[in-house]
Amino acid sequence: MGSQEVNDVDWQGKHVTVAGLGVSGIPAARALHERGALVTVVNDGDDERSRAQAAELEALGVTVRLGDGDTLPKSTELVVTAPGWKPGKPLFRAAAEAGVPVWGDVELAWRLRGPDAAPWLAVTGTNGKTTTVRMLASILEAAGLRTAAVGNIGVSLLDAVLGDETYDVLAVELSSYQLHWAPSLRAHSGAVLNLAPDHLDWHGSMAGYAADKGRIYEGNSVACVYNAQDGATEDLVREADVEEGCRAIGFTLGTPGPSQLGVVDGILVDRAFVANRQKQAQELAEVGDVNPPAPHNIANALAAAALARAFGVPPAAVRDGLRAFRPDAHRIEHVADVSGVSYIDDSKATNTHAAEASLAAYEPIVWIAGGLAKGATFDELVSGAAKRLRGVVLMGADRALIREALARHAPEVPVVDLDRTDTGAMSAAVREAARLARHGDTVLLAPACASMDMFVNYNKRGEAFADAVRQLADESA
Repeated sequence: MGSQEVNDVDWQGKHVTVAGLGVSGIPAARALHERGALVTVVNDGDDERSRAQAAELEALGVTVRLGDGDTLPKSTELVVTAPGWKPGKPLFRAAAEAGVPVWGDVELAWRLRGPDAAPWLAVTGTNGKTTTVRMLASILEAAGLRTAAVGNIGVSLLDAVLGDETYDVLAVELSSYQLHWAPSLRAHSGAVLNLAPDHLDWHGSMAGYAADKGRIYEGNSVACVYNAQDGATEDLVREADVEEGCRAIGFTLGTPGPSQLGVVDGILVDRAFVANRQKQAQELAEVGDVNPPAPHNIANALAAAALARAFGVPPAAVRDGLRAFRPDAHRIEHVADVSGVSYIDDSKATNTHAAEASLAAYEPIVWIAGGLAKGATFDELVSGAAKRLRGVVLMGADRALIREALARHAPEVPVVDLDRTDTGAMSAAVREAARLARHGDTVLLAPACASMDMFVNYNKRGEAFADAVRQLADESA
């Protein structure tokens, strides 16, 4: 979509149904109402919080219908949905039968941005999106550009494009859900970091999930950034319809070929955005500038660097931005060293793909794992990590699935199976891990599972781990 199509809808009197209250629904309803649309918000829930949110919108003149998110209101000309609503919901089937288009909040933000709007550098992937987008924003800031990390990262894209702040460029995290509902999004450059089975209940199949991820490349004007060590991401580039002159740019943890970024002798180098990519390589940063320098995080840094370089950022800004970046909590976060053993919190590793990357970063490891498996299987993960494991401590609802995989692929590794879900369970897990660990080992919380069986979220799980480690350190002092 070119700039001439920005603000291409006359909203005055247009009947718009907004599906879902919350982070995206409320800003969407407000923005559309301010532009003269006749807005009806529908919501599945009818709890105290929903009623309070509804009252605020109704005071503006927005109609809100609680407790029924399945029925399409009469006269609806457009549906704007929260990203998490599944495509198979009756509301969307009714919209399809009536010929009513469905947009997500990302599509709405794209359509509402101004004629001089900042271009988007967009990132998706199964794992690493938030870290990569925040690294990218840090690099762009180091280059003196006005930017923000937005999208699925927590700051509403609508707020970013409609607010008073002006930007030179936006670093945009996009989930597969958001991309599914964003048919006309056209980023300056986009990246797919990796692809592994996830959210298949929502997308219906791995092919559907991959196709939605691949939408990030549609209409790219400068670069489609892919993972050279994940062929599925390169396949998505091949299938994308891009602007004339847009290039495929790979990133790899190995030595880069032409049109790639990679690593040579501990140096992050660029063979894509240089005058003679057949013979030249531009030094960008040292591996030690990446925090933490785990392999999958170096890959994140290379992807961020590729997008920044596609936007014309100089090499020094890549180095300075990576040095300034501080990762979010519970992402391969070093908690403490106790009696010669390093304790690492990667509670954010909520699926097998993320846990695989985490396990590849250390050895030998005492692994704390388990929780809600969400339909995952663990044979490939366990067989790949078996040689690194000193011991394993299992906890959570689906721990038996991991225990069975360990019995098949790592029968010699000692396993502690914690059959408890009380508030002291994590402390017990840390103590059992400390008992198994030897000097020089790493105790790694990389659950490979969701947390909701025992904890409110992965943050609370990570905090419980860190608290238990600090208690252990105090006792050992």
